[in-house]
Amino acid sequence: MTPPAPARLRWRIPLPDLTGSLAVVTGASDGVGFEIARALAGIGAELVLPVRNREKGESAAARIRRDHPRAVLTLRDLDLASRSSAGNLVRQFTDEGRPIDILVANAGIMLLRDPVRHVSADGHELHFQTNFLGHASLLLGILPLLRASRARIALQCSLAADHYGIAWDDLEVQRRYTAMRAYASSKIALGLLGMELHRRYGPEACGEGVRGGGIRVVLCHPGVALTNIAPAEMRAGRNLRTRASLAVLGRGPFGQSAAEAALPALHAVTSADAAGGGFVAPSGPFHLGGPPKAQRPFRNVADPVAGTRLWAALEALLANPKAAPPRTTL
Repeated sequence: MTPPAPARLRWRIPLPDLTGSLAVVTGASDGVGFEIARALAGIGAELVLPVRNREKGESAAARIRRDHPRAVLTLRDLDLASRSSAGNLVRQFTDEGRPIDILVANAGIMLLRDPVRHVSADGHELHFQTNFLGHASLLLGILPLLRASRARIALQCSLAADHYGIAWDDLEVQRRYTAMRAYASSKIALGLLGMELHRRYGPEACGEGVRGGGIRVVLCHPGVALTNIAPAEMRAGRNLRTRASLAVLGRGPFGQSAAEAALPALHAVTSADAAGGGFVAPSGPFHLGGPPKAQRPFRNVADPVAGTRLWAALEALLANPKAAPPRTTL
């Protein structure tokens, strides 16, 4: 079966020539991540796509090469729910020693409508480890390679991060668990990590003009698009109400295609207007869709005190992976 052609975009952004740049995109097997990778390949970036499912990764790579026959693309194995898998990828990058120019932390899970709290083999709540801790392990492990090229980094946040909080004495949502609360908490943690990386390793902290200088970290969120992260029963569209919702989310005034949802992350890692420590999101109604534009960061991720606390909790987890997150109080 021939895969569909790229969707026609209702809005576009200018993209520079990235020939010679090395870009790493997580979660590029399908959905928004695939569209980010396809667009970067189209402007000359060499791609490394860490994937959990090799079969899906090979299919995505074939589609990218079909659209961009000159694309240079490599698949790597990465299961963000496994600390050992993230560590193996860090060692591969470190052994190769090549500076990384662009990193898009896009992969994630959202187990909506599943009332069961799932735990990884490492003992962490699954949203927390996949969406936050796995990316944190990768980012900090390859930080020297990112600093060597003063990399552009985009961390994919979520609208959910603006509507929920983070419980500092229950980071992994052991009490009052719901999938949405766990998902939102993991995305807030990822956003706090990005802001703290900017404070510690951004141009203002490290200087622009030296090797090993500041990285440019930008938060973004894709708005709403119907991709494989949505519940299967919703994507199936078995009743009139669901089909109407799909139409609104997919091409209606409050939604967009996956290719359009990829634009905030692309803007974050390519535009000179995307400032480090900034936040890029769709500019349409309720920020569900529309052209990407700089926005005020969500209060939940912009607080420097919360960023410091998150960093301390992360250091404790990385130093002692089997330990529970430290309990902290305001």
